[in-house]
Amino acid sequence: MQNTSSQKISPEKRALGQSGLKVHPICLGTMTFGEQVNEKDSHAILAHSLERGVDFMDTAEMYPVPPTAEKYTVTETIIGNYFKANPGARSKWTVATKVAGPARGMDWVRGGSLDVSPAAIQEACECSLRRLQTDVIDLYQIHWPVRHVPAFGIPYFVPELDKERASSTPIHGQLEALSKLVKQGKVRTIGLSNESPYGVMEFVRLAQQHGLERIVSVQNPYCLTNRIVDNGLDEVMYRTNVSLLAYSPLGFGVLTGKYDAMASLTDANASAEAKAGRMAIYERFQQQRWGRPEHLAAARRYNALAQAHGMTPTQLALAFCYQNWRVASTIIGVTSLQQLDECLDAWHTPPLSQELLAQIDSIRWEIRDPAL
Repeated sequence: MQNTSSQKISPEKRALGQSGLKVHPICLGTMTFGEQVNEKDSHAILAHSLERGVDFMDTAEMYPVPPTAEKYTVTETIIGNYFKANPGARSKWTVATKVAGPARGMDWVRGGSLDVSPAAIQEACECSLRRLQTDVIDLYQIHWPVRHVPAFGIPYFVPELDKERASSTPIHGQLEALSKLVKQGKVRTIGLSNESPYGVMEFVRLAQQHGLERIVSVQNPYCLTNRIVDNGLDEVMYRTNVSLLAYSPLGFGVLTGKYDAMASLTDANASAEAKAGRMAIYERFQQQRWGRPEHLAAARRYNALAQAHGMTPTQLALAFCYQNWRVASTIIGVTSLQQLDECLDAWHTPPLSQELLAQIDSIRWEIRDPAL
């Protein structure tokens, strides 16, 4: 793997919520490590990220993606091996990881439990600490809610499903377990992921009511083709001082433009770059929110808009997040040093004009959040 750039990205770090934890506005996502990226290349990406000034990483016990019984937890292990092989590296990084939510259809995740009990949270954290070969996790998050929520392509809240998926561990119990980890010194701060406005508010309310640890962040999808954060969650985050960690800023790669020329995601005449992309490799993603025809159509509109303004699609998509007041840190996922440099170099994209932002909103009015 060869790098194409060495310019350091060293902006002022941003506080997560009301905590003293400050993070880089770009976060290295690692869900490709152990699946599309082997261990050697993963370590090279980690090293180069650090060389360029990005010292915030996000991982999860569930990774790599797509999750499988054979590779579950491999990503954390790869990161732990990197820390072991590079003495002193751990102290340079801010590390975020996640405990998996209810493991429906994945009985290899803690025995396929449909609950995230205090004992499960404690066990998952301790296992992550061992795999990461570290004494403390800087930000520990619940990967997805322990109840039914509109997420991962599900557009509506369904009361019947909520009753079916009711947990024996309510939010208060989960918060107590997370707070215990902080008191034990195993975790510095806590957060959520794939959460709704209700979930964020309830975690904040219960922390205030019972004197428990306060969440500092919520990690949700946020990109040109998925702006459901703007439908109320942004106000909740603003008023409760909870920070957004934006994932999938490139819409699972669709906002890079590499799929634009494909007749379909299985197009045999596609470019080598497109064929190597996650959307083309993994059939399961073609059936999910990022593979919807509406999403591909909307992405083509935004990608063309970028080019009309003298930018690459990647530059526009990332600048939209990098320059957005809602976003504390943008999580970028890459499979090569070249992709890493492209994402980091986009930090220097000039401020998006009000005219361009209005054109972005105009497209959204026509094709509203097709990858929700």
